[in-house]
Amino acid sequence: MKVLVTGSTGFVGSALTHALSESKQFEVVCGVRKAKSSLMKTIVFDLESAFEIESQLAGIDVVVHCAARVHQMYDNGLAPLDAYRRMNTTATLRLAEQAAAAGVKRFVFLSSIKVNGEQTLPGMPFTPQSKVCPDDPYGISKYEAEQALLALGQRSGMEIVIIRPPLVYGPGVRANFAKLVHIVQRGVPLPFGAIQNSRSLVYLGNLVDLMKVCLHHPKAANQVFLVSDDEDISTTQLLQKLAVAMGTKSRLVPVPAAWLMGLTKLLGKPEVGQRLCSSLQVDIRHTKETLDWTPPYRLGCALKHTVQK
Repeated sequence: MKVLVTGSTGFVGSALTHALSESKQFEVVCGVRKAKSSLMKTIVFDLESAFEIESQLAGIDVVVHCAARVHQMYDNGLAPLDAYRRMNTTATLRLAEQAAAAGVKRFVFLSSIKVNGEQTLPGMPFTPQSKVCPDDPYGISKYEAEQALLALGQRSGMEIVIIRPPLVYGPGVRANFAKLVHIVQRGVPLPFGAIQNSRSLVYLGNLVDLMKVCLHHPKAANQVFLVSDDEDISTTQLLQKLAVAMGTKSRLVPVPAAWLMGLTKLLGKPEVGQRLCSSLQVDIRHTKETLDWTPPYRLGCALKHTVQK
């Protein structure tokens, strides 16, 4: 099977590319923005330009689209929704249209749980049937891309597979998760010892394993899949487990979550309080039952891999 992976130098794309290249089942082609010396085959194109690569897609069986303008908590650029749409919606559809015209059989799109929203009520996790409610430019652009892809699939017959992960962590993770790891490692006292929320995360290895299944599983066609480690955890528990994984002590002060939410609002950063204190759960029963799939890595082991590599 010949697979094109876009975003092949990114956090998820590079891990997927490495995993596929180790298997004799797959011939990997990397979608890259700039030509560079590599042992792998590449297709060079810039998603932010009017690219034309239909002829180069001949013979490709599956496109896995990981490239995107990624979510940034504080995006102060001009017209941020336009920027996200240009990269995540318009360019995605352009790529998919050329893939369909070239005879590509399946298009796997790495979306985001932000399509569903930012938080869930206790005991009410997101499912593939949940009402969508994106409330930031990133989530909106991903949802619009999903809708455009599904419509294209109906017109062209190309199979569409959509995967919505929550926060992805693993070796080399950056942004907020990396900051948490660094703070815990330093032993800084943190006021997060009494947060009783519940959040779904997904380890990079679990996400890549699901993506590999979605390349060929017949029941994956034209489906939306949610993914997680299937082990929800509170912010307090996460920090405690990170400390254990690093062989250090967690220094957590039990400050009520309501106080933390109020403080972050006063500081003008309510998003920080929401992500630390609110719940965001996903129900992956549909994914497991449809694909006969179970996350291969357990949470404790995954956290150790994350902090030790």
